[in-house]
Formats: sequence, structure tokens, C-alpha cells
Amino acid sequence: MRHAIEIVGVVNLVLFAAIAGVCVRQWLRDRSLIAMWAALAFVSLAAVAGSGYLLPDEPDSTAEKIALRIAIALLLLFPYLIYRFASAFEPTKRQWAQFVDSLSASLVAATIALPYFPTEGESWPWWFVLYVLAFLVHWSVLLLLVAIRLWRAGRFEATVARRRMQMLALASTALAATLLVSVGAGDDHSWFALTVGLLATLSAVGFLLGFAPPALLRLMWRRPEQSRMQLAIGELMGATTEHDAAARVLPPMAEMVGARGIVLEGPDGTVVAEHRTGVDDPNGDVRRLEFPFGTIVVHTSAFAPFFGDEERKLLYALGSLTSLALDRSRLFAQERRARETLERADELKSEFVALAAHELRSPVGAIYGISETIAERGRQLAPEQLAELQTALTTQIRRLRELVEQLLDLSRLDAEAVTINPQRVRVRERLERIVHAVAPLDASRIGIEVDATLEADVDVDALERIVSNLLVNACHYGEPPVVVRAAQDNGVLHVTVEDSGPGVPDEFVSQLFDRFARNASSAATVTGTGLGLAIARSYARAHHGEVRYRPAAPRGAAFELTLPVPLPA
Repeated sequence: MRHAIEIVGVVNLVLFAAIAGVCVRQWLRDRSLIAMWAALAFVSLAAVAGSGYLLPDEPDSTAEKIALRIAIALLLLFPYLIYRFASAFEPTKRQWAQFVDSLSASLVAATIALPYFPTEGESWPWWFVLYVLAFLVHWSVLLLLVAIRLWRAGRFEATVARRRMQMLALASTALAATLLVSVGAGDDHSWFALTVGLLATLSAVGFLLGFAPPALLRLMWRRPEQSRMQLAIGELMGATTEHDAAARVLPPMAEMVGARGIVLEGPDGTVVAEHRTGVDDPNGDVRRLEFPFGTIVVHTSAFAPFFGDEERKLLYALGSLTSLALDRSRLFAQERRARETLERADELKSEFVALAAHELRSPVGAIYGISETIAERGRQLAPEQLAELQTALTTQIRRLRELVEQLLDLSRLDAEAVTINPQRVRVRERLERIVHAVAPLDASRIGIEVDATLEADVDVDALERIVSNLLVNACHYGEPPVVVRAAQDNGVLHVTVEDSGPGVPDEFVSQLFDRFARNASSAATVTGTGLGLAIARSYARAHHGEVRYRPAAPRGAAFELTLPVPLPA
């Protein structure tokens, strides 16, 4: 029995020395406060375990007695140090922390100040009984608090971190039980003493597995995360958009590291997607993992940096796969947009051919018919009939000219062959000329509210193309009165064409400036090509300006042109 107890004692010494070595190595690598408390705790415990082989059972000399008191003080400090290790993750209330500090300091002082330590078989004085009770309460309460804190906090961690924290909690509980049971051990060579030694061994193994579990054990613990990672990789391959890829990968990422939240940011810092678990940790840790596609921001608990170092490596691996999936989804989106653009271009081409054929056929046919009638029967017609035919012929020629000019404008704008040459003009005079040129018969119904002294540097041709198209649009689709306003603000010319018609339906506003876009409700009653507003905006942008629509008050449509002072070509 004695040999068995001695063997167990040596094993315990080796185990606690190994734990101390692991903790010291962790502190040398991280230099963190948490690792420092763990290293101090187990170095002191290993020193106490070693002192049992160096100090005699009955110390006689002063040096031996001092060494015994130091060993007892170190043993007393172990639960305090391991408690500081656990509380370093989540600070406790200040009053409780001060109480623990004061109690530990008082017990250490009492250890140094005690008159003597009773020898084996000697009766205990009352003051030593109080000291032993305080010692046991101090040990058991602090170690149980450590066990409860680590066990409860581990519930929301990743599997490996949770198992490590549970091992430390069980080891703390076992060590507290070891001390309580050892008080009644009696004979140092009894079965009871062997049981106490084995209980200490169990505690040491738990601490060692908690601080440095073997690779095979980590692999077994990590099986749920590995399976989830494989499923996430499979789901990533089916993602077709960035948001879809992020939605599939962020939840398993959060599970792998026990994250409270995880956010995927783009290269410009915008949030692409995020995932929250609903568990808040004000003392948590925030890590930013940089990737080519952006940044993964991980919100973990305060325990994760110490217990979840390897899980971050899994995050990097999954993040690299996410990068490939995001690139794939972007390429897919680009291909889809390109296909939609080609389909839209083909649709526009078909619409253009049909519309051009229809719009050209109508005035050309009318011109041909009227001209043939005048040529063959002009002498037989009454002057009134001849004048009516000539008016109709002029109207159709003007319509044909307008359509040809629009088509030429489109070709010049597409080829970027429009040259902007600014010059100083009187805005009101120029707008009056445009109104009389566009609507000579309706000029009196178009109001011009512009200061006669207003001057601006603009390209005359661009201004004429833009305003004329806006006026034609107002006359065709709006109702009188039509008002043209102009003002200048910080060198930018603002021209507004406003009518009093029904306005633009809300569902058509997004297509208002598209080529060949015509509202179905007015297409049947109003002739047009659907090119005027597209040409107006294109000319405005060539002038580094813009044309915008807004509803007029109380009814109608208002189109505002903004033209900055352009640079000469």
C-alpha cells in the first residue's frame, strides 16, 4: 500500500509540474494577464507538491519551518490564483473582489504569524481549528466558484472550448473534494490516503486536459464543427449571390467559434450580411479577419481567445472557401447582368426597328400621298383645299424631320461625338427662341418666368436639344399652362419645365428616361417615339449636368435641368 501511495504521489507531482509547464509556455507565448494567473497558480501548486519530498515530516530547523510555512502559504494561494484566472475573463463585482483579496491576504498573514503547527497526533488548539476551517472554506468556496463560472460560461462556446472549460470545472471540483477528504485521511498509508491521492490524480488529469488536450481528443471533440463545416462547404457551392453565400456560411462560422455575432463586410466597409445568436456578452472579444473579399468581424465571448485559438484557424479555412464562393457568385451575377443587358439590347433593337419602321412609314406615306395629290390634281382643287393639303404636308415634313433628328442625336450621343462649347448667353432670350421654334402656335400658352438679366455659360446646342425635348414632352403628355423657369445658384443653371397635366404614374417613373419607353395609358392616344426624355438626359450628362423628374404641385409633371459651367472641349 505504501508503494502504491508513493507511486501516486510521484505521478501527481509529474502531472502538476506538466500543467505548470503548459501554463508557463502559454504565458510566454501570449503574455496575457489570464495566462499569467494560470501560470502562477500551477507553479505554486507544483512547488507545494515538490516540497512534500524535500521537507521532512517533522521540521526542526528554523529554515525548514520557514519553508513549511511558505509551502502552506503557496497552497493557500492556489485557489485565489485560479479564481483570479477565472475572473479575468469576466470581472466580478468590486465589493466581492475586495473581500476575496482581503480574505486571502489575511489567511496568508495568519499562516506566517501562527505560533506553531501541531505535529501528527498532537491535539489542535482552538485558534488552529479556526485557521483550518477558514483554510477549508477558502479553498472549497473559491474552487467551487471557479467550477460554476467555467461550466456556465462554457455552455455557449464551441465544442472544444466547452469541453476544455468543463474539464477545468470538474478538476476544480475534484481538487476541492480532495482537500476536504484529506482532512480525515488519518494514516498516511491507508486505503483512505490512497483514495485521496487518486482523487488528486483525477483532478490533475482534468486540469491537464483542460489546458492542453491531446490532438486526438481535440479531433474527437471537434466532430460536430467538422460536420457542420462540410455541410457549409456543400451549401456554399450552390450560392448564386453574395447575400446567399453569406447567409449560408455565417451561421456555421458562428457555431465553430461560439460567436455571439458575426458580420461580413465588403472591401469598402459596408455590411454584406450578419448573423446574431441573441446571446450578448458586454465583456466579449472582437476579432477582425481580413480576406481578399473583405473582412469577417467575429464577436466572441471573453473566454474564446484563450480557449478557442484553433477554432480561428478553422475560420480562416472556411473564410478562404467563402472567398471562392463569393467570387463565383459575383461572376454568376455579372454573367446574369450581362445576359439581361444583351436581352434588353436585343429587345430595344427589335423595338427600335419596329418603331422606326412604323414612325417613318406614317409621315413618309402621308408626304408621298399629299405630294402626289397636289402634283396630279393641284389645278382642280379649290384654294382652301390646296392650302389644307400644304399645311398637312408641312406638318408631316416637320414630324419626319423631328424623328430623323432624334435618331441622329442618339447616334451622336452613343458615339460620344457631342462636343460641348460653352458661351455666354442671355437665358430668357434663348428660351423664348426655343419655345417659338418648338411650338410656334402654342407659344402664347407657354409661360416663361425668367429674369431678363440672367446670363449663363452653356452650350447653346445642348440647351436647345434638352429644353426642346422637355417642351415637346410637356405639350404632348401634359396640359396647359406650361411654365418654363430658370435661375442660377453657385454657377449652376437650373431650368424647370412644368405642366399641369395628370403627371407621371408612380409605376412608370423608374422607366421614364429609358429609350423607347412609353406609358401604356398614353401610347394609344399620343404619338411619339419614347426618345425625347432619353435624349434630353443624355445631352445634360454630356454637359456634366442632369435632368430629374418630380411631381408638380398641385398636379402635373416638372422636369428640372441642372447645367454646371462646363470645361471647353
